[in-house]
Amino acid sequence: MKRHPALAHFSRDHHGALLLARLLQKNAPAYKNMPTDLDGKAIYAAQFYTDELVKHFLMEEKVYAMVTGINGTMDLLVQTVLRQHGELNALFAGIGESDDLETALDTIGKALEIHIRKEERELFPMIQESCDEVLMNQIEASLTPKIT
Repeated sequence: MKRHPALAHFSRDHHGALLLARLLQKNAPAYKNMPTDLDGKAIYAAQFYTDELVKHFLMEEKVYAMVTGINGTMDLLVQTVLRQHGELNALFAGIGESDDLETALDTIGKALEIHIRKEERELFPMIQESCDEVLMNQIEASLTPKIT
């Protein structure tokens, strides 16, 4: 299913996040211009989270608030995804506190990949199928920076 323009930038953001997810998992291949040691991966992950994921989650949550109440199945899926946001926030916050960095990074990588796949394969298609074009345009407008 082709991604609606209102959600397309989320899918583009997910590309970089999926790369991070794979990088953090045990036995990940080496990626060009990406850290290969555990400390480097942890630093990269924490920086990516701060620079990219925090804002990304907030923008998604804005959209999810706009689509809540349209149908019960989608509401349950939104609740699951929001719970995953909370879990990921906690995992990223705990990176520096782990006694087993390799396992902590692997856990984050797997959780992030599962989360992104759920949004891309389940939630985004459901939003596109359940929301009319008027709402989709309102979603897109709400995410477009206002030029003053």
